[in-house]
Amino acid sequence: MSLRETLQRHVDDGTLPGAVAIVDRAGRPEVVAVGSAGGEGTKPMAEDTLFRFASITKPITAAATLALVDDGRLALADPIARWLPELADPRVVRTPASPVGDVVPAKRPITVFDLLTSQAGWGFASDFTLPAVQALFPVQRDGREVQSFPGPDVWLAQLAEVPLAYQPGEAWLYDTCSTLQGVLVARASGQPLPEFLEERIFAPLGMADAGFVVGPDRRDRFTTLFKDTPDGLVLADPPDGQWSTMPALPLGNGGLAGTAGDWAAFGRMLLAGGAAADGRRGLSPEAVRLMTTDHTTAAQREIGALFLDGQGWGMGGSVDIAATEPWTVPGRYGWVGGTGTTAYVVPATGTVAVLLTQVGADQPVPPRWMREFWRAAAA
Repeated sequence: MSLRETLQRHVDDGTLPGAVAIVDRAGRPEVVAVGSAGGEGTKPMAEDTLFRFASITKPITAAATLALVDDGRLALADPIARWLPELADPRVVRTPASPVGDVVPAKRPITVFDLLTSQAGWGFASDFTLPAVQALFPVQRDGREVQSFPGPDVWLAQLAEVPLAYQPGEAWLYDTCSTLQGVLVARASGQPLPEFLEERIFAPLGMADAGFVVGPDRRDRFTTLFKDTPDGLVLADPPDGQWSTMPALPLGNGGLAGTAGDWAAFGRMLLAGGAAADGRRGLSPEAVRLMTTDHTTAAQREIGALFLDGQGWGMGGSVDIAATEPWTVPGRYGWVGGTGTTAYVVPATGTVAVLLTQVGADQPVPPRWMREFWRAAAA
């Protein structure tokens, strides 16, 4: 079944209002747009339709952090307390199952490397019942509600009150470290995160529509976001909703919007060892290697097994370490987003595969239509 047929089938059966996909196989891009951007059928999907990236923002934020490492303004071994003094004295629950009041000091400082690899000690484990994970939920809110977060100073102060669920470097935990990376980039660079990303990532790569706000001049190209419920699709965010104004905290874990072509340009940069199409350098080859190399142990992967699905984690995205499915290839790097998005690069084949939809999911298990896209992209 072709890529278009694969996606059209899920539009026809009502699972998806629409979708845009790019599968670029070694410089031969296939672009498919099907269905409606608004769900009512009056605004057809197009190649330049804008979507909420959700967690496929994470690789971009990691790249921004590594750009500062390339510049020498950050080092992987640097304690983050130099830029995030609110987090200079973290406490850790005595065991992962201990109450949040039963804490011990961190054995060592949290480093930039810990943030980049999601091993700082804050974040979501597979077991959501752990007390330190439960305490994190009111602080690390739903990233699809970008306006619900306070400004970075307030957010850091709130996070500092939450104990680490594991000692720094001990566990892979999901999500929070990417939010922290965004704050770190802003403080270490002396620029707001949106400005830094525009200067160092978006402009050099030609990611013309990527950003944290979709203004009135582009809103006619912006999708409506839906939530999948047992009673069908319900409105979660309209085009003039959460992304219509700059949030107090631009979320490095999931706040970007953009087109499939924007993320594909980012993916092509990774496959080119950090170079943009025009030869300008976005990242060093070493930074790309760090991003796309698995940094987890078997024990860490077990703690995050619900999210990792048998694979590892590099910096900002997962790294395939086992060929468990037709689409998993050792070295394949990328991630998925809770607004119905997924984006990967496959160095072994020179492929960039991006699928953007507007149907949110509340569980980390990829839906059938996403897996079928991965299968079609790997064909």
